[in-house]
Amino acid sequence: MTVRTVPPIAEAQELGLDPHRLARIREAVSRDVAGLRYDGMAIRVLKDGQPVLAEDIGYAERASDRALTPDTVFLTMSLGKQFVNAVVLSYVERGLLDLTLPVAEVLPGFGCRGKDRITLFHLLTHTGGVFSGVPPLPPGELASNAAVAAFAAGARLESLPGERVNYSMVCAHAVLGEMLRAADGGRRTFTELMSGELFDLLGMTETSVGVREDLASRLAPMAARYTEAGVFGPADVEGVGALIGIPGSEMAAGGYVTTASDLTRFVLMLRNGGEFGGFRLLSPAMIKLAAQNHTGRLRNTLFDFTLDGRHWSEFPAHIGLGFFVRGSGVAPGPFGNLCSPDTFGGAGAGTSCFWVDPQHDTAFIMLTTGAMEDTRHYERSRRISDMVISSITG
Repeated sequence: MTVRTVPPIAEAQELGLDPHRLARIREAVSRDVAGLRYDGMAIRVLKDGQPVLAEDIGYAERASDRALTPDTVFLTMSLGKQFVNAVVLSYVERGLLDLTLPVAEVLPGFGCRGKDRITLFHLLTHTGGVFSGVPPLPPGELASNAAVAAFAAGARLESLPGERVNYSMVCAHAVLGEMLRAADGGRRTFTELMSGELFDLLGMTETSVGVREDLASRLAPMAARYTEAGVFGPADVEGVGALIGIPGSEMAAGGYVTTASDLTRFVLMLRNGGEFGGFRLLSPAMIKLAAQNHTGRLRNTLFDFTLDGRHWSEFPAHIGLGFFVRGSGVAPGPFGNLCSPDTFGGAGAGTSCFWVDPQHDTAFIMLTTGAMEDTRHYERSRRISDMVISSITG
């Protein structure tokens, strides 16, 4: 098993981190990979905006013994929702969209069956009541934002807008993608819009909607390393990889590929209050608003199965304007319980996580291969996140 470390962790001492505690992270991940819990992990930790830990541990593809490398390309799963959220918020700042804007004013198909009250804010906070599962559509239509948004417009609401958090796996962000295209005047495809409004501007040259041809040879395939029941079954998770590989695939909810270095650019933009490399995508005021808990004590109904299946206690959803927020208390979310309450970020089913902790000025990025069942993934990301924060001693 290969372990690549850049830079030497001893440099972390200068920024107030204990290198021996940081080393525990490598040891824990190496044990997990050797124990077949998952196949590999690219992990990046930044303190005060500087890299203090960069590890590529294990396999990009275990079956072929292909090692993870710094240029490995990963499927983002739902972590990619944060890319869309950032562009939506930038459109709000430019006056092209508004948080209280009814969806039906942009997409008239939503002006029926009670959906006329759904706003942009509801979509970002997963409180709109739109279809929460995977739509029963053929693969070609699942890979189309337009087709999924049309399905959502015709489907019955699962709850009244604002009533509860019913996390929408696919539909809400397909609708957001179509709203972006409408606000853009329909002059670009979703792929062109995301590149022009985010990836190109942040220098994320190895991130794309779908699998861009020049990235395909470095892509880590999606493989499930579990058999237990969860949010997604193993075949469902592996099926996402097939959907993203469909030519012309555009899945705003998570149909992206990226590298650890590209995701670091995105995360640094958030850490910097909306700016990276001389380009400002968002204002500090918008970042602050987006990183607040806008769902109060409402639970995320997606995880109701854990109350009996995993014997978890009910916990608040803590969703901001698209981003997950740590919040206070001890809870089984994806961020560490040692992270400060205003920590915010995103996670992808069974595979990925990132967060920014403004109080500790620490950022964390985790991209993995060999998907875990989603609650086990939450436990893993929480455990490693706590190891990161416990390394801060100065």
